[in-house]
Amino acid sequence: MSATPLTVTFLGTGTSQGVPVIGCDCEVCRSADPRDNRLRTSVLLTKGATKVVIDCGPDFRQQMLRSETDHLDAVVLTHEHNDHIIGMDDVRPFNFKNKADMPVYASEQVIKELKNRFAYVFAANPYPGAPMLKPIPISEKDDFSIGSLTFQPIAVLHGRMPVLGFRVDDFTYITDMKTIGEEEKQKIVGTHTLVVNALHHSEHHSHLNLKEALAFIAEIRPQQAYLTHMSHRMGLHEIVNAELPEGVALAYDGLEIQFCKS
Repeated sequence: MSATPLTVTFLGTGTSQGVPVIGCDCEVCRSADPRDNRLRTSVLLTKGATKVVIDCGPDFRQQMLRSETDHLDAVVLTHEHNDHIIGMDDVRPFNFKNKADMPVYASEQVIKELKNRFAYVFAANPYPGAPMLKPIPISEKDDFSIGSLTFQPIAVLHGRMPVLGFRVDDFTYITDMKTIGEEEKQKIVGTHTLVVNALHHSEHHSHLNLKEALAFIAEIRPQQAYLTHMSHRMGLHEIVNAELPEGVALAYDGLEIQFCKS
């Protein structure tokens, strides 16, 4: 019997402002190519009957509608920046449909920030109809499973902020990274498909730029790599993608990849 495939759907591949950017008339923001239209960064993992979203930003509702996702087992969070967590109110339709709390897997620090920013959710007597969330602490030290998916956390730094990436089978997903330690890097070695952030071409204090992302990919040597969390300053998809090395591509909203565990 063949192994159950893992399907990864890119729900959003843009940076915190999304693309197009409000008020911008650059060629990327005016592009008619749908691959240049980027919601905030998130992916949907599907394996068998299990569906999990990594990150829940301000475009979460639109992403769920666009991907026709009618069932969700959990949300996994990489870190506490708003473009990765602030859509949490829109898990309510899943609460109503399942009549259950939504499990949210995140570090202790991220859970603390969730409770601050969504105080009404965690109040002693929450407002009727408020989202129902079940925070579940995770750390870079321990793997965890959700249904048929097993996550291996990978600790990276977003400037000075701790961020978690994740390896699931032969797929590794890292966003908002600037640096990574050697021990964490070893968790990625041998991965088939690597997704990593590449903000744009210039130096940035807390994100990899394109040159740094390509150097990281060359060091890890996956069979295939995709770039995500890109700003409008990255350039037009059609042009930049054609200039990338073999085995590296710009991800885009709606891209779906599927593979079996080796």
